[in-house]
Amino acid sequence: MARVLDVYLGRSLAGHFTQDDSGSLWFRYAAEWLASDHARALSRSLPLQAEEYGRTECRPFFAGLLPEDEGRELIARRFGISGRNDFALLEKIGGECAGAVSLMPSGEQPPESGSYHEISEHELARLLGLLPQRPLLAGEEGVRLSLAGAQAKLALTIREGIFLLPQGGAASTHILKPSSPHFEGLVENEHFCMTLAANVGLSVASTSIGQVDSIRFLQVERYDRRRLPDGTLVRLHQEDFCQAMGIPPELKYQQEGGPNLKKCFGLVRSASSAPGPDVLRLFDAVVFNYVIGNNDAHGKNFSLLYDGGAVRMAPLYDLVCTQAWGGLAATLAMKIGDERKPERVRAANWRKFFKDAGLGAATAEKRLRTLTKDILASALELGKAHPACARLSSIIDQNGARLLSLDW
Repeated sequence: MARVLDVYLGRSLAGHFTQDDSGSLWFRYAAEWLASDHARALSRSLPLQAEEYGRTECRPFFAGLLPEDEGRELIARRFGISGRNDFALLEKIGGECAGAVSLMPSGEQPPESGSYHEISEHELARLLGLLPQRPLLAGEEGVRLSLAGAQAKLALTIREGIFLLPQGGAASTHILKPSSPHFEGLVENEHFCMTLAANVGLSVASTSIGQVDSIRFLQVERYDRRRLPDGTLVRLHQEDFCQAMGIPPELKYQQEGGPNLKKCFGLVRSASSAPGPDVLRLFDAVVFNYVIGNNDAHGKNFSLLYDGGAVRMAPLYDLVCTQAWGGLAATLAMKIGDERKPERVRAANWRKFFKDAGLGAATAEKRLRTLTKDILASALELGKAHPACARLSSIIDQNGARLLSLDW
């Protein structure tokens, strides 16, 4: 017997995600949705059509809503289901996802507003402490939350400094990412990089550092949520580049079949309502990630944001200097030109990248050099205010100097 999840965009039923007894998956848009004046595609990889989409076509989008790696397996074990069963996982935790998507048991509607449970700092510390064993608070009464990525995180609503746990499908406003025992200084690292990006004029999610009891955490304001003047909190739809291209999350790295930079620029040019500015935003993001030493900038770390009728490249997120830890990959998630090793990227590789981005060499080189100089100057000043991040400043200075010394 087939099992069905109703797929909502905001408060509107957009379609049905189905799994049969053999494990086959398919997705079909609802007839009422297709007939409505405000119908829009769930994903660029799933254009509006009356015919159903099979597993190959629909799985990349739906699997892309779920957490990855160990977190995914821990959640699956908590519910007694297979970590490979995307449908079963979304059935358990798909009520509050990235963007405006909610997955509900067949016949159920998302609640009008859900509810919020105020929690003390002591209770927040307890919940953050649970995350290593219970990612996304899976199994907590009233919580059905799914967020992509491998890092531990908790979604909350924050009002005037008060922490509220969303329940019953209520929307969250912030994501909290606690410190990691595996990567010392991760919270400070990401906040430094995100602040640096904002300081040089890049569009990024807003972050701050908090602490409850002995637990430090990065507090990230969600850019896919908006509060209206009357106080109503609305979800804005979004999808990452892998979802938009129909690439499953386990293939997010270029060397495993994931997108390369040329495809990413092609996506932005074809999808964005303002392709000119957004191509430049993506260009700046690539240069910035190179200079800060973020080797993990893969296809799921860039997104499209759907705001009303406009489609724009979403603010940047997950900006981290991965070169600060020796045990992580020493190669770039997406090649620059034809080169994966950052220390071997030469002027010829950058010129190929300019061509892949569809930009003139002279204009692109000037923009690269200007941005790199701005990053180095800003990192120097930011490092003075954050002496604990001296190693990051050193890595950034080294990467930037290498880039500026290239023989163009």
